[in-house]
Amino acid sequence: MKPNGTHQLLAYADGVNILGGSIHTLKENAEALVAATRETGLEVNADKTKYMVMSRDQNADRIHSVRIDNRTFERAEEFKYLGKTLTNQNSIAEEIKSRLRSGSACYHSVQNLLSSRLLSKNLKIKIYRTIILPVVLYGCETWSLALREERKLRVFENMVLRRKFGPTRDEVTGEWRRMHNEELNDLYPSPNNVRVIKSRSMRWVRHVARMGEERGCIESWWGKRKERDHWEDLGVDGWIILGFDLHKVGCSYMDWIGLTQDRDR
Repeated sequence: MKPNGTHQLLAYADGVNILGGSIHTLKENAEALVAATRETGLEVNADKTKYMVMSRDQNADRIHSVRIDNRTFERAEEFKYLGKTLTNQNSIAEEIKSRLRSGSACYHSVQNLLSSRLLSKNLKIKIYRTIILPVVLYGCETWSLALREERKLRVFENMVLRRKFGPTRDEVTGEWRRMHNEELNDLYPSPNNVRVIKSRSMRWVRHVARMGEERGCIESWWGKRKERDHWEDLGVDGWIILGFDLHKVGCSYMDWIGLTQDRDR
């Protein structure tokens, strides 16, 4: 099978995603896939197959179904692929909500351990970092965090830390109270979850940059650089927010690209 264009097909086990810059390209690649599967005795399940237009312009391609090889595929607003929630607006807000819900369920399953007086604080930290945090941060390398999402992630982590460290006695009143955020930060020796996400994101992007622009990986994630290289616009766009993070650490785009190509630094 040779799909139209490059890097247009994502496949893992029995889940296949076909990508296209337009409905026409998508239909061509889908028809090629249907023909290729028929040759091997396989059939595409139309009931389980959907298509989605990812665009911040909600008026783009408003058709509600696509017909391919006498099969009708309905349009979806969102779907899960490899455990990640993808939406038609290419927003990570729903994905982060889903991750936090899963993290909350994981937290409630071990909260008795986190509040136990029989376990040391170091052991409780290990429980959080090995059981709860991986659930919350699954796939975080591709997240572009706005301040709204950062607050939600920090609120969740502080909730877990308060359960872990318990209340403290106020030095003035002598009464027991819950710890303030600053006190939690002083007791928790590891970087907070937002810093971990940004670190993983920049490490992952470094690998993408090493692939080179000729492979299309950079353009598929950031889009066309000339259209989106606006450092001052702190929107929810991945390229813009990455640029903002780089500027905060004193690194320009060209410096960063050069560093990614030098594996010894």
